[in-house]
Amino acid sequence: MSARRRPRLAVWKFSSCDGCQLSLLDCEDELLALAGQVEIAYFQEATSATAGGRYDLSLVEGSVTTPGDAERIRKIRAASRRLVTIGACATSGGIQALRNSAGVEGFLEAVYAHPEYVATLATSTGIADHVPVDFELRGCPVDRHQLLEVISAFLAGRRPVVPTHSVCVDCKLAGTVCVMVARGTPCLGPVTQAGCGALCPAHARGCYGCFGPAETPNTAALAGRLAALGMPRPARERVFSTFNVNAPAFGPAAAGTGE
Repeated sequence: MSARRRPRLAVWKFSSCDGCQLSLLDCEDELLALAGQVEIAYFQEATSATAGGRYDLSLVEGSVTTPGDAERIRKIRAASRRLVTIGACATSGGIQALRNSAGVEGFLEAVYAHPEYVATLATSTGIADHVPVDFELRGCPVDRHQLLEVISAFLAGRRPVVPTHSVCVDCKLAGTVCVMVARGTPCLGPVTQAGCGALCPAHARGCYGCFGPAETPNTAALAGRLAALGMPRPARERVFSTFNVNAPAFGPAAAGTGE
C-alpha cells in the first residue's frame, strides 16, 4: 500500500524584510510536527532545495513592486490550489507603499545613480490587487500562533479562526488600563485588528497599528479624538502612514481626507 501523499507547502517572498517568514521558522516546537504533516516543496528562507509542480498551499510574503513581481505572482497563483498572504506587505503593500502618494520617480533619483536601469512599478500593492487570494493574515510581522492556525485550518479543510475585533478588546480582556484615556497617549488600538496580544498598551505605549484595520474601523472618530488630545493634523496623518498606509480603511486618514 502506498503512503498517503502529504500536502505540498510553498512559501514565497516578494518585496519585504522576511520577518513573516522568520515567524514561521520561529515556531520552533511546532515546526517539526508541521514538517511531518506537509511536504515543504519551496521555502528558500529555510532551505535551498526546491521542488516544482503544483502546490496545495502557498504562503506569500511581500508586496508587488516590479513588473517581474506582477508576472511571478500570476504564475504562483496558477500553480497553487490555495494561496494565503501573510503580513502587512502582502495584504496592503507594506511600508514601501508610502511611495504610492509621493511619486516613485523622486525616490529613484534620490537613491540610485542610474535610475534608468531600475524596473519598478509606480505603486507598491498587496497580492490581492493582482490575483485572487483565499485568506489574508495581517500583522507586521504576523503572529506565529495565528500563522499555525491558518496552516492547520487549510490542512483540515476549514476556514481559519482569526479574531477581527480591535486591540481595545484584548486590552479589556487582559485588564490593561487604556493608555489614551488614562494617560492621553495617542493609540491606534480602537481601529486596529487584534493579533499581537495588545503588546504596546501592556507596556504603557500607544498601539502603532501593525495589524492593520479591524473590522469596520471608525478612523474619523479616532482622528477627532487625537485632535482633541492636541495632536496636529500632520502628526495625525503620520500615525496612519506606517505599515498599513495603503489599506483602504487607513488610506484616507493617512492622506488627511478621512476626517
